[in-house]
Amino acid sequence: MATARKPQLKGVTSEADGKASDPLMVASVEKAFRVLSVFDRHHQALGLSQIAAAAGLDVSSAQRFTHTLTRLGYLHKNPDTKHFELTVKSLDLGHHFLRASRLVDKAMPYLLHLSKETEETVNLTMLDGTEIVFVTRFVSRHMLNTDVTIGTRMPAFCTAPGVAILSRLPEAEAIAVLDKSELKAYAPGTTSKKSDLIRKLKQSALQGYATAFEEFYHSDASIAAPILDPKGYPEGAVNIATSRSRYEPDEVVTKFSSLVMATAHAISRT
Repeated sequence: MATARKPQLKGVTSEADGKASDPLMVASVEKAFRVLSVFDRHHQALGLSQIAAAAGLDVSSAQRFTHTLTRLGYLHKNPDTKHFELTVKSLDLGHHFLRASRLVDKAMPYLLHLSKETEETVNLTMLDGTEIVFVTRFVSRHMLNTDVTIGTRMPAFCTAPGVAILSRLPEAEAIAVLDKSELKAYAPGTTSKKSDLIRKLKQSALQGYATAFEEFYHSDASIAAPILDPKGYPEGAVNIATSRSRYEPDEVVTKFSSLVMATAHAISRT
């Protein structure tokens, strides 16, 4: 089994730093989420020592947290292997977010309409740190990357939704996100040079949409427009995802730019 990686929790650097900067921080809650966050598609079942190492805890602490999370129903312990796995109850947190999110609620009818009109995959994404998170997804009948689901994260700098959102942030905030990002090439078309990315953000802000062609996935073609709050601050992005095998870049822009911008504008005004 592969060794579990240490989780990167948003907004938390270390227990000591957290206590020093925020006296109201409840360390035990942070540790519990650290334990839950060590599981992913590559680490579906982990032993106690693996969880302890990945979460940055000693084995005794990991034992207490895994026991508590098991009693609460968020973890299951295999009686034979003694390995722990997430349970379906862990989906509750995501479900509560989707049911409570004002953005998701107001965007749903517009996304559904766009999906039916284009017959392409339509996504709603939000920015979290240096990444975008897929929060709603309508999949087309055309084959795309099947490993992208609600909750999937991707780097903001090399995705159309990410660039669309960053393009409408105050410049200092957008540059701060780029500075914190691991700017590297994921696919043949990745724009990974900071100066080129800044130019791309400015161009996207002027034209009202962003594109990404084979920047994160091979053969991927995506176009996105930002959703803005009443003050013009980006809340998320709508994007249409298709394939380079079906469309050339200029065809994606010609066919979908006005539609994705109109959808994002309608959601923004709702």
